[in-house]
Amino acid sequence: MTTFLLRCPDPGGPGVRLAVKDCIDVAGEVTTAGSPVVAERAAPAVADAECLAGARAAGARIVGKTNLHELCFGASGVNPWYGTPVNPLDAGRIPGGSSSGSAVAVATGEADVAFGTDTAGSIRNPAAHCGVYGLKTTWGRIGLGGVWPLGPSMDTIGPLAMSVAAIETGMALLEPGFARSLDAPRRIGRLRLDGTEPEFDLAVDAALAAIGVDVVEITLDGWAAATQAAVTVLLAEALESDRWIADGHLDRIGADVRERFVTAGAFPPHALSSALALRERWRAELDRAFTSVDLIALPSSLKFAAPLDQLPVPPNGAALAVSLAGIPALAQPLPIAGHHLKASLQLIGPDGSEDRLITAAAMVEAAVGAPE
Repeated sequence: MTTFLLRCPDPGGPGVRLAVKDCIDVAGEVTTAGSPVVAERAAPAVADAECLAGARAAGARIVGKTNLHELCFGASGVNPWYGTPVNPLDAGRIPGGSSSGSAVAVATGEADVAFGTDTAGSIRNPAAHCGVYGLKTTWGRIGLGGVWPLGPSMDTIGPLAMSVAAIETGMALLEPGFARSLDAPRRIGRLRLDGTEPEFDLAVDAALAAIGVDVVEITLDGWAAATQAAVTVLLAEALESDRWIADGHLDRIGADVRERFVTAGAFPPHALSSALALRERWRAELDRAFTSVDLIALPSSLKFAAPLDQLPVPPNGAALAVSLAGIPALAQPLPIAGHHLKASLQLIGPDGSEDRLITAAAMVEAAVGAPE
């Protein structure tokens, strides 16, 4: 099996079965970040990561640590060292990264909830490709102590699951007392991006029509620039986070990750500061958009999951701009008539709106159904 890098003895009992991405410390276990270079130097964690406190208090049963794209640094979920979790919708396609094992664990029923990380789409990518739900939280809402860093100014933690109710449970494990909003969204902005699969746009439009809210077409002029800035921030911060690996062990990491480090190393000195400066302008544009709509809707991914023989895959153009802004986003599977793969609705909201995103997702789920 390639879904889990470590299986934990199940103590039994009524607690939620929780899978944890292997970039998150679990006391007494080694954190590999999907990399043999890290694994061979790591000692067992002396304490749980900060984000596990609520799960422990609630009696969650940690069933294992899940596989991931090496160093959390890739959108395919393909790991050359530990194998690749099998996409439950199509074994010949990528599962999506970097939280691939977490998505597959819930899709195959091996966990009720899984924790993943999302820096540039790493929860939303595998959620979209594997037909599950995934929630990227507001940057800074969930503590990152004890979590392997990738891009610290965009890193977030969130749950993956097979239903809205289980996503809400996962958020309550991360943040005790969390509950969905009692206020349903009344007005949703529909954002369209060039290059999106037509089936995805049709599925999103049908889902929004089914819940009976006011849907208005919107544009975000800064989206393309924010996407490019997010790539710069991701690569530059990842290089700094893993500098000891890039400087001393470049020949011992996967080719795709190695290429990203080399690209980041060639950035001019001002690249990161310029990208971070754009972030504030981008957040201001989104703030203006959220004065006229409650949430924004678009597909979670622009393309179907790539075949395993067509690698590498580019970053997800539907995810990066959201990550740069640090706002929350929820990926939700949608059916495509006559197709074994699924579309995915991405709902995004302003800072701290996870409760409203889950309420909106519940409305969609009631209208179109949960994944089979």
